[in-house]
Amino acid sequence: MLPVWQMVVFTVWDSVLWFNKIPMPDWDAKYNTDEYIFGTRPNRFLVECASGLTPGKALSLGEGEGRNAIYLAGLGFEVTAVDLSAIGLKKAQRLAKHNALTLTTIHADLNDYAIIPNQWDVIICFFVHILPEHRAALHRKVAAGLRPGGVYILEGFSPEQMKYAKRGPDNPGQLYDLQAIRHELDGLEFTIARQVERLLDDTEPEQGVCAVTQVMAVKPV
Repeated sequence: MLPVWQMVVFTVWDSVLWFNKIPMPDWDAKYNTDEYIFGTRPNRFLVECASGLTPGKALSLGEGEGRNAIYLAGLGFEVTAVDLSAIGLKKAQRLAKHNALTLTTIHADLNDYAIIPNQWDVIICFFVHILPEHRAALHRKVAAGLRPGGVYILEGFSPEQMKYAKRGPDNPGQLYDLQAIRHELDGLEFTIARQVERLLDDTEPEQGVCAVTQVMAVKPV
């Protein structure tokens, strides 16, 4: 029988290998359709948070097909949208043109994307489920990228989402544990920090319920 310390090492290493074997979604393949697979209406938590914001420079991380970026642009924000999928960003530009709005798009992996410090009045990130070590690094860049008084708005699946097997990442490390997010965004002041269960889509209640973590945090002036 192996010593306990070796059993622990093997258990941890096996977990790392299991996490790394989980395939990442092919977002170009998912978005390669005329349909907007997540619709064109903005995320409801974004609408809740953005209602009291003064338009300025906004950065959307993992924007996908453009629905949230276009919403902010419609409120008067100067929006830059970053995503790994070139096809998703092409659809975002099409949506901007349809709404007679201007949108800057950047095709980049968020792990490599450099967020310019003290540049942004608002940064948003919705359902971007990356490995926790990458997320922590991204959140350090987010905190640095906000101007004093700038706002970070985040929503993603919480650990409770594991009981709803149809949606969300297979890797539990990619879910948004609220205490972990508080730690990663240390230095920001939280105006909203909660884990809730809500309808996946208010207009289609038959899609069921999801469990999410919602954060609105402000960089101190």
